[in-house]
Parts: sequence; structure tokens; C-alpha cells
Amino acid sequence: MTVCLLLLAAVALTAAVPVPRALTRAAWPEREPVVALWVWQCLVATVLLCCLAALVLGTAAVFHTIHDRVFAPAPPAVTAAYDLSAAPAWTAVITLLLACGAAWTTAMLARELVEARRRRGLARAHLRERAPDLPAGLPAARGPLLVLEDEYPDARWMPGHRPQLVVTTGALRRLTGHQLDAVLAHERGHARARHDWLLHLSTALATGFPRIPLFAHFCDQTHRLVELAADDTASRRHGHLTTALALIELNQHRGVLSCANSHRLLGERVDRLLEPPPRLNRRRRALTTAAASLVPLLPLLITFAPGLTAM
Repeated sequence: MTVCLLLLAAVALTAAVPVPRALTRAAWPEREPVVALWVWQCLVATVLLCCLAALVLGTAAVFHTIHDRVFAPAPPAVTAAYDLSAAPAWTAVITLLLACGAAWTTAMLARELVEARRRRGLARAHLRERAPDLPAGLPAARGPLLVLEDEYPDARWMPGHRPQLVVTTGALRRLTGHQLDAVLAHERGHARARHDWLLHLSTALATGFPRIPLFAHFCDQTHRLVELAADDTASRRHGHLTTALALIELNQHRGVLSCANSHRLLGERVDRLLEPPPRLNRRRRALTTAAASLVPLLPLLITFAPGLTAM
């Protein structure tokens, strides 16, 4: 069991510290944001599975009731292979820390979901106040598109049980027909990929564990990569130049081309659309995706290896 715990710790530390730092310095994620998002998710899954597997093994070693339930269907040779009775004294401390970490992670996820639901409720209430009144006898607008009378150019997707795409009249006046189609394709790209759930997960982990490099980088890179992925969705359908011009028109009043930190991502997106980087070839994309998908299997292999070799 001690060997399993040490191997799980080594895998978790490798996936949580050096790999994220190397990934943030790599240039290829900008060329393939969708693949990069998958790699980040696999790294997070690997660390969480390592912690979960170590928690199960530690709990089974410390508490005999849990031990009997976990290994009840296993033959005696498998139970003896883990040698839980000879677990070191520090196992109880590690188990307690992992249990606290699991509880804290669950609390942060629940808090983020509750806050997101509250923000959506406030935003929808604000939209209902600003939505134009329809003539008597007409039903309330419940379609996927909502147009607001507002000089401020804006377009955004409102996720939820009944998702809606909100566009202001300022955006309609500022954008051409093709540019508006590009904006709508961008927002639909967010909706189809369910980027809101990915943003909630990354925010919750970064809030709960701000000093862990993986979770901090995962949050920063997720907010960046989802925008690049949605830009690619729009540019493939409506062209890079049209999408870039639409982005500039919507954000001109914010200083999209300035060097301020808050606007830097907008400037990078415009530059990327005007000079699109070459995509990775299909073979490299497939290999990267497959390799990332295999990484979360390492904690499972380490955990089940003693039992499999004993059978």
C-alpha cells in the first residue's frame, strides 16, 4: 500500500506543478484551443483521481468497516496484496488531509454553482425589466434570441434552463449582417461546447486551492482558451477577417487594441484572427488527444495493479 500511495503522490505532484507550467509556456495551445482544453481537463482529472484513490486506500487502512466493504467481493489473495494492516502511522494523517480536501472541493463546487445560479437569476430579472413591453394579447418572448433597446453594443449568451442570446440594438446598428452572423456563431459555439460548466469548474478549483499551480493555471487558461475556441468556430463559418472586424466593432469603446492587462486578451484575439496560426496536422492532434486521455488512467492503474497481479 505504501508504494501505491507514493506513486499516486508522485503522479499528482507531477501533474499539478511542472506539467501545467510547461503547458502555459507552450505555443501549440493557441493553435489548437479545443485540444488544449481537453489536455487541461485530463490533468485536473488525473490529480483528482490520485487524491480520490489515495483517500479510498487510506480510509480502508484506517477504518476496518470501510476495509471490509471495499474488499468484500475480492478474494483473499487480492486483499493480502494490498497489505493494509501494515500501513504506516502517517496514513491516518494523510487520510484526514485528503478527506478535508475532498470536503472543501465539494463545498467550493457547490458554492460556485449556487453563485452562478444567483447571478443568472439577477441577470434574467434585469433583462425582464429592460425588455420592451409587447402589445396586449401577445405572449411574452421566450425564444432563443432577445433584442434589447440599448446604445451600448453588446452580445452575450445567457446559459440556463432556457438559454437565450441577448443582442442590443447598439450592436445591430454597429455590425453588418455578416459580422452579426459571426458574433452569433461565436456565442453559439460557447453554448454548444457548454463552456459555462468548464468555467464554473475551473473557477471553483482556483478559488478553493489558489496556491496549487494546476488549478490557478487551469482557471486562467480556460477563460482564455474558450474564447479562442469560440473565435475559431465563428471564423470557420464566416471568415477570419469578418470575425475580427466584428470583435473590433463590439469592443472599440473598450480599447480593444490597447496594452492594458484587462484588454490584452481582446488584442491577442484580434491579432490571432488577422494572422491565424497554422493548425496542427491531424496526426499530431489525434496523438495529443489520445495521450492526454490516457493520463487519467495512471491513478487507476496504480490503484488496481496490486490486485490484478495477485489474481
